[in-house]
Amino acid sequence: MPAWNFPYLGETEDLTDDVRAAAPGRFIRLPDGHTHYELGGPPDGQPVVLVHGFSVPYFIWDPTFAALTQAGFRVLRYDLFGRGYSDRPRVDYDIHLFYRQLLDLLDALGFTDPVSLFGLSMGGPIATTFTVRSPERVKQLILIDPAGARPLRPSLAGSLLRLPGLGELLLGLFGNATLLKSMAQDFYDPRLVETFLEKYRPQMQYRGFKRAILSTLRNDMLGDFSDTYRRVGQQDVPILLIWGDNDQTVPYAHSQSMLKAIPRIEFHTIKDAGHIPHYERADVVNPLLIEFLSEK
Repeated sequence: MPAWNFPYLGETEDLTDDVRAAAPGRFIRLPDGHTHYELGGPPDGQPVVLVHGFSVPYFIWDPTFAALTQAGFRVLRYDLFGRGYSDRPRVDYDIHLFYRQLLDLLDALGFTDPVSLFGLSMGGPIATTFTVRSPERVKQLILIDPAGARPLRPSLAGSLLRLPGLGELLLGLFGNATLLKSMAQDFYDPRLVETFLEKYRPQMQYRGFKRAILSTLRNDMLGDFSDTYRRVGQQDVPILLIWGDNDQTVPYAHSQSMLKAIPRIEFHTIKDAGHIPHYERADVVNPLLIEFLSEK
């Protein structure tokens, strides 16, 4: 059975015009499909773009979006294809798709000035690839617990998911529980987990979500992007790196590889934080972000 027709448990709905009409935020039709996004802050504010990670859609940026729009920045956040309310096109979910989605989105929304570009986790390779390929479009690069400085060591389950047929079967039968468990591991403070998961679950009902997750794994979006980081280190774009000291998803030790790739990077360790320090330690991270973005 073709992967796109596999009957994944829990995927019972299609992303239709009616669903989009009732959803929060806005939608725009790009060449690869509809992209769900939110744009806030004053129209003449400095443009900032937030790129989320492997599977959590744009609500992961809630504290950041609120702080930056209130500080006067023009902030765009969006759902990567396959996540949230964005379409799940039947394509390879690789770096070329995600680069193209960002480029098409900026063009469609009329972003002509260079942007301050954020990348969280898997969004790190996406934002960095965009900076390398389109340097004239990026004013600053901000990386939060980015993937790809070293290859992540795959678990047994992760290795099995990469196998054609078996991956579809395992994710179809056990994928919901596996994904929700992995989300809980992103946190240092377990008290935040349940509220977070309530926001995460809705996207799982729309057909194509798990297919996109599998394709993303199989196209090495959590693999080795060290060469891309070295290349951006040779550019003159200002770069900020933030990492939670208790990150169990992309280990804090990987930050040392990032410092070697980009020796001039501005680096801040966030104490008592896991994989999403901007979310669970927003009181610490937001002032760092605003200070960096305000530098001329």
